[in-house]
Amino acid sequence: MTEYLEVATKGMAAYRAPSLTQPHKAKQAIRDAYEGKINPLIGYYCGVGSVPTGRVMAQMGADIIWVDWEHAAMGVETMTTIVHDIQFMSEGRTIPFVSAGTRSRFDRARHVVATAKFGAKNKGNRSAPPCRWLPGLADTVIDPNRSIWENVNDQAAIIIQIESEEGARNLDAILAAVGDQIDAVWMGTLDTRVNMGFAGFWGTEPRFLEIVELYQDALKKHDIPNSGMCLGGDWERAANKAFVVVGGDAFALLADLATISSARENLAPLPAKGGKK
Repeated sequence: MTEYLEVATKGMAAYRAPSLTQPHKAKQAIRDAYEGKINPLIGYYCGVGSVPTGRVMAQMGADIIWVDWEHAAMGVETMTTIVHDIQFMSEGRTIPFVSAGTRSRFDRARHVVATAKFGAKNKGNRSAPPCRWLPGLADTVIDPNRSIWENVNDQAAIIIQIESEEGARNLDAILAAVGDQIDAVWMGTLDTRVNMGFAGFWGTEPRFLEIVELYQDALKKHDIPNSGMCLGGDWERAANKAFVVVGGDAFALLADLATISSARENLAPLPAKGGKK
């Protein structure tokens, strides 16, 4: 696998599939970042769920766009349109990922793996879409000795999210059960802290830091890449992540609160009109 040698000039297009209707070789890209062959994958957060906004993001040069289908007010058609627009408008230089929500138990993790994979022999129960990769149009494969379904299984990546103290304590068991099918893990610190009774995305409470350490120890034990958000330029917190979301549409809008406030302070009233004509 030498895709990493072309990342400097091609971006994530180095990992694109033969057809942009297929998923990138995202599994390999994450692993290459984890092994230090390429820089960490830099992601941008699509949280508003707007097709036009997604099209702008596709041109920004991020390695990944994280489409938050779990929380945004968008249906499956809008989500699919955003994903396809990212693939095509970036010309394969950006990989779309879709967040659909997870739970904290290994039975749920098995379910996540099954719904993402084609074929019972691959531990999957995903139905094969007859009109997605039409023969002769979009079914060119990387490995000609295997079916389109087996190729796609090996291209797409699965990232699970840990969003509670229970999830962090269960992570070792989760990865023991299905770690061979998991490409990275993301600690959702906001939900984790909400579930623990704490505010904000991060904190220094001993109980919270204990859970973070437990989470990181499980990843190290099972040799699984870490991923997640790092907002505000606190790069030290992202130092051990192979996949890092560093900004997003909603956060960019919030940044303009200061602009609005400054405008109110600095733009004086127009001169009063004198007398009636």
